[in-house]
Amino acid sequence: MSGASEPPASFAARLLRWQRQHGRHGLPWQGTRDPYRVWLSEIMLQQTQVATVQGYFARFIQRFPDVAALAAASSDEVMALWSGLGYYSRARNLHQCARQVMERFGGQFPRSAALLQTLPGIGPSTAAAIAAFCFGERAAILDGNVKRVLTRHLGDASDLAVAANAHALHARALALLPADSADMPAYTQGLMDLGATVCTPRQPQCGRCPVAADCTARQQGRPESYPVKTRKLRRSAQTLWLLLAQTLPEAQSACWLEKRPAKGIWAGLHALPVFDSREALLDALPASASVAWLPPLAHALTHKDLTLHTARVHLPATARLPIAGQWRRDWPDLGLPAPMRRLLQQQQA
Repeated sequence: MSGASEPPASFAARLLRWQRQHGRHGLPWQGTRDPYRVWLSEIMLQQTQVATVQGYFARFIQRFPDVAALAAASSDEVMALWSGLGYYSRARNLHQCARQVMERFGGQFPRSAALLQTLPGIGPSTAAAIAAFCFGERAAILDGNVKRVLTRHLGDASDLAVAANAHALHARALALLPADSADMPAYTQGLMDLGATVCTPRQPQCGRCPVAADCTARQQGRPESYPVKTRKLRRSAQTLWLLLAQTLPEAQSACWLEKRPAKGIWAGLHALPVFDSREALLDALPASASVAWLPPLAHALTHKDLTLHTARVHLPATARLPIAGQWRRDWPDLGLPAPMRRLLQQQQA
C-alpha cells in the first residue's frame, strides 16, 4: 500500500548490523574461536563484572595457556590464581572440566552444545555460547543479559522461576537465531553486548536500541518490569570469628591454616581457622597467648553479608593448636578467601 512504512528487518539482521558498528570488540577473549579461551571467559564472567574478569583472564592465560596446562596443574595452583574472584565452585569445576576434556575428548573441546553440557560447570547457556562462538552451532544462549533483552522485546511476562516458562523462552530464542551459522558468533556477541550496554536492568537506553521499533516492553512504557522471576533468595547476615596465628619472627612468619570442608562457605579453600563465636576461638588458644583484636571486616557473599572478627596471636613454631591445620609459609601460593588474603598481606606489609 502506498505510503505504508516497511516492516523492520528481522531481529537477527538488525542485531548483527548493530553489533558490527556499536558492539564491543576490544575484550581480550573476543576475536577468537579457541574454545579454551571462550570457555574460560564464559566461566569467569558468570556473576562477575567484565572489568574484574579482564585481569584474572590475562593471568590465567599466561599461567595456563591451554587446556592441557590447566588440567596438569594442582588444585592449589588453580585456586590460588582464582583467589579473590569469588564463587569458588567455578574454579573447582573449571579444573575438573579441563581434566575431563583431556581424559574424555583427547584435549579437544566437544563441538556441540549437547556434549559440552556433559562437562563439569558447563550449563546450557555456557555450552551454547561456546558452540556458537567457536563452532557456529545455531544454539541460543540465555544468560541474565540475554533473558532481559528477549523478555522485554517479546513482552514475555511469564515467571522464569518456573522451569516450563524458561524452556518456552529458550524455544522462542531459537526461533530468532540467524539462518546462516556463520553469523552466530556476531549475533551471540551482539545479544550479550546489547544487554550489557543498552538494555540494562535500570534506565535502559531504548533510543540506542537496534530492535526498539517492535519492542513490546518499550511500547508498554515499562521495560524495567521484565524479566519476571518471583523466586528470589533473601540476603542473610552472619558473624564469624577468625584466628590469625603467626610464628615469630614476623618477617619470616608462618600462619596456621586449615583446609575448609567440601561444602559451605569457602569450600575447599585454605583458610584461617573459622569459629562461630568469640568463646570458641579463645578456647582453642593456649592460656598464655596474648590476643590482639583487629578491626572488624565486612565481606559480602552472593546472598550473605559477613562480619569478620579477627584475633591475632603470635606463637612458637613448635606450638600445635587443638584444631585442624598446620603452619604454612607458602600461603601466597594457596587458594585463600579474598578477605583472608588481604589480612595476611596487610600483616606482612
